[in-house]
Order: sequence, then C-alpha cells, then structure tokens
Amino acid sequence: MENFMPTIDLGAVGVVLSPASNGLAAAAREVEALGYSALWLTGGPLQSLDQVREVVEATSRIRVATGILAVDRFPAADATALYSDLEASHPGRFVVGLGGAHGPRPLRTLAEYVDALGDAVPPTARVFAALGPKMLAFAREHGSAAYPGLVIPGYTKQARAALGDDTTLAVSQLAVLDTDPGRARAAARGPVGFLGSLPAYQASFRRMGFTEEEITTLADRLVDELVPHGDVATIAAAVAAQSAAGADHVAVSLVAEGADVPLDSLRALAKALLD
Repeated sequence: MENFMPTIDLGAVGVVLSPASNGLAAAAREVEALGYSALWLTGGPLQSLDQVREVVEATSRIRVATGILAVDRFPAADATALYSDLEASHPGRFVVGLGGAHGPRPLRTLAEYVDALGDAVPPTARVFAALGPKMLAFAREHGSAAYPGLVIPGYTKQARAALGDDTTLAVSQLAVLDTDPGRARAAARGPVGFLGSLPAYQASFRRMGFTEEEITTLADRLVDELVPHGDVATIAAAVAAQSAAGADHVAVSLVAEGADVPLDSLRALAKALLD
C-alpha cells in the first residue's frame, strides 16, 4: 500500500509578508490577533534565518512558514538547526517551506536537500513550492503540502486532483486592494514581471492557457487573472474562488508600495474573510 504523508493543518486563510517589512514583529502580532491562521515569510528578501525566529518568538499561536526558503541559499544544516530549536521552544509553530532549486536538475537538488534534512525536519513540517506536475508529485511524496503561486482557480482544481486528499494544497494569492484598474495593474506587473521572467513560471502560465504574447507583454488578461484587484469584496471573492477550486489554505499576498505592512488593508480583509 502506498504510504501517504499526513496532511498539515494551516487553517483557511493566511498572510504573506516580506521579512524586509518595517516593524515585522509588531505586524506579525497584529496579523495573529486579526485571526489569520498562518504567516508566510517570502524567501527572496530573507537575509537570515534569525528573521524567522524573530517572528515565531514574537507571536504565540500563528503558524510561521517560509514561502519559500531557497535551498541554494540556506544550507540544510542551518534549516535543521532552526527547526529543532523552534520545535523545542515553540512546538508545531514553524513550517519549513522549501523550493528555489535551480540548475539542470532541480528535483535532484531538492531530493538531496531533503535527504540532508532527514528525520530532523519531518515530512509533516515540510511544504514545497509546486507549479508543475513533477513538483506536485514531489511535494506529495516528500512533504505535507504544496504551495503554488501566481495560479488561477482552474490550476488549483487540477492541482487538487493531482495531490489527492492526503496532501494540503496551500495557494499563494497575490492581490491589489485598489479600485483603479490602471494603477492596480501597474502595481501587479511588478511581481508578475519579475516572477514571469523565470522559466518555471513561464511554463506554468502556458499550462494555464496564456499565450506567448500575453506572457511577453504582461497583457491585461494575464495580469487580471493572476492578480485580482478591486475592493475588499472583490479580493475576498478571489480567495473564495481558490478555496472552492480545492485550496485548503489561501495565503493572501497584498501588493503594496514601500516597506510598511498594509495593516489597514489586512484589517479590512480580515473582516470580510474571517468573521
């Protein structure tokens, strides 16, 4: 009989924050107080694993996940040491989200990293960035959750079917809380353009039915479908659509200018999503 890994409970709705945010610890405490169930720290701006420790120690209940810890930047020994320390002092709080394997054989790189983690970071605490079918299968085999980003509900439905019921599907949902379409699209094109320059995301966009021209030009249709924009009700509806398509957890990532956490927007969304 195939041995499925147990599902991890991340709750229904989380928040994505940058480790470079001003007042990160205080913002994390407010996110927790608002009732969000998980806090995801983006991997790109992560300078030190001590930033993860700071957020875990500043909060008391919320699960803190790396989304995503790049395996080519942070040695497995460091990730293991952090997990062991936090599991001893704050059990069940730190979720090790992994990805960022580049080069000709990314799956082998990830597999070697997982081997290095061993039992010190159990599969129940591992989450993997997953866009394509091979990474979804890898997440199911080696962890407890898959964590795709920049995906539409149609992808989520397919990912749910591929993962089955024994692996959590956590979707990162970028959004712009702005009712001005032009301004919102301009903001969204920043992260879409950056991530969309990477081959894995380009392949994902193609699988979701976007044309080469739409991908190259960051066309309105691509931007609008990947990064919903509008008022609180519109963003809440986009989160609900991902849940209806099969996401167990949706991590809301608000596109905002500057390094300040958009707490007013997160408060407004909490009333719509969590009440």
